[in-house]
Amino acid sequence: MSAESESDAAAVWVLADPRPGTANQALGIAERLERPFRTIPLGWGRLARLPLPWPTLAGLTPAARGLFRPPWPRLVLSAGRRSAPIALWLKGRGARTVHAMRPGFGASSFDLLVLGQHDRPPRAPNVFAILGACHRLSPAVLAAARARWSELASLPSPRVAVLVGGPVRGEGMADAKARGLISAVRNKFAYGSFLVSTSRRTGKGASAAIAAALAEVPHRLFRWGDAGPNPYAGFLAWAEAIVVTADSVSMLAEACATEAPVFVAGEASGRHARLIASLIAAGRIARLGEQAPPQVVPIDEAARVAAEIRARGWLG
Repeated sequence: MSAESESDAAAVWVLADPRPGTANQALGIAERLERPFRTIPLGWGRLARLPLPWPTLAGLTPAARGLFRPPWPRLVLSAGRRSAPIALWLKGRGARTVHAMRPGFGASSFDLLVLGQHDRPPRAPNVFAILGACHRLSPAVLAAARARWSELASLPSPRVAVLVGGPVRGEGMADAKARGLISAVRNKFAYGSFLVSTSRRTGKGASAAIAAALAEVPHRLFRWGDAGPNPYAGFLAWAEAIVVTADSVSMLAEACATEAPVFVAGEASGRHARLIASLIAAGRIARLGEQAPPQVVPIDEAARVAAEIRARGWLG
């Protein structure tokens, strides 16, 4: 449901961080509740850079603070460290709080903390551990994308989606690494076609290298910033196999929502490496040079969180 069509009196509020990958974790849960909700776009001021360790709206711009007015919600959904003080400020006005990702402070104060297993969540009554991360690619969204992008069916089978990220910290993937990725994917899948989507972190140089490497094979390439509708969800809906670079938590989680086998390309460290290990252990993904998992079961953690919220009676 669209939050923008609802009144200020909506019982469910979503605190939407400007970063889509963060906001989508809260929005994905909200959409699975199948209740009206109101989206509050968060605009960050200078104080948001600080680890504010108390319930406050101080990290927001004046315009964003102006969006906070009664009647207060019954339930608040948030994600990311910066939104944690805001969610707890609303808790002080009677709201239940469900927060995705580590909050930075006040962990015990949230009614429910949704934490990925790769973030090593502590054992606590309010911690709800999930595999990967929540997102907005529900079965209904994927079905709609399959209908919206039906022209992708004309590409040769198997259709292999390739989701390309980039350095977690830094600017742009190296051109040679981008060419190597496409070479490795083509070695794995000698026939068929490729549905390739780059991201903001991929960079223009690497995107151009990918385009050149795909020139002689059937493909559809959407580069970050290209004009026109983004076929990303359509790529996932039509893919018969998916390759994801190891640097993106959100793209790995979204790929695992499909019925296609998922392969991870490249190496990772830290929490990304732990995420990959947890998905391999669950039998959901394999490394690009290995055999596909023997059985594919889509992961739908946002639905599981929504079911927990309903079971606790927080929607009234």
